[in-house]
Amino acid sequence: MNPFWSMSTGSVRKRSDTEDKTLSGELRTSPLRASAKKQLPSIPKNAVPITKPASPATSSQSTNGTHASYGPFYLEYSLLAEFTLVVKQKLPGVYVQPSYRSALMWFGVIFIRNGLYQDGVFKFTVYIPDNYPDGDCPRLVFDLPVFHPLVDPLSGELDVKRAFAKWRRNHNHIWQVLMYARRVFYKIDTTSPLNPEAAVLYEKDVQLFKSKVVDSVKLCSSHLFDQPKIEDPYAIIFSPWNPAIHDEAREKMLTQKKPEDQHCKSMHVSGLSWVKPGSVQPFSKEEKTMPT
Repeated sequence: MNPFWSMSTGSVRKRSDTEDKTLSGELRTSPLRASAKKQLPSIPKNAVPITKPASPATSSQSTNGTHASYGPFYLEYSLLAEFTLVVKQKLPGVYVQPSYRSALMWFGVIFIRNGLYQDGVFKFTVYIPDNYPDGDCPRLVFDLPVFHPLVDPLSGELDVKRAFAKWRRNHNHIWQVLMYARRVFYKIDTTSPLNPEAAVLYEKDVQLFKSKVVDSVKLCSSHLFDQPKIEDPYAIIFSPWNPAIHDEAREKMLTQKKPEDQHCKSMHVSGLSWVKPGSVQPFSKEEKTMPT
């Protein structure tokens, strides 16, 4: 019997003594095969893989076959790959850190450097569905609701589904959600808003809209040093300026290191040139006339 398969007990019929004798006789009288090549036994019709769970609860079909097969290992690998992509993208003004307690929750902050939301510092949390990447798109919720047409004024959730109506695996990625969250502060969209007041003011009274945006930016800045709403060692925490701690770090960041290519150019290099000017001879140098 194939060691990777086992027969289900309900499908095996006990042979009678007559059948056993008949089979034994057939085996004895059957001629020897001309080829000595071994063949694997065929898979029985009612065979069940040993690795397949037998309990009804775990044998139910899942919409994500890959996730159902590999479970948390595949999910962990997918999230690790997603975070690697985020690091490689180097999104300007966007910083994220996965939670210590759950890889399905990422803490982040967006710095807005120009435009209507200039000087805005908005902390947020990304919630990833447990059947990622075959489920719905991740959710992005700001710690404090930002006055914006696409941000829910009560929950602080950004309308991510506007850009990702259907999440497609291997095509959509979390870094695209972060890029979208940054872009909404530079390019205002008022169609089907989550905050109708902000949308109407942006269309009809831009000055009042700007005033409310400034108030929203100041409100978020005033709560910048608050403790995180979710207790987690990897949550992003801001602290007031402490010269004893931050001055040294600031100097290191502002100190520009000399690029290696400029450093190499500044070094005096001596040796033979590849090709002498006006000649096709390689590894040549100009002949110098020796004084007599």
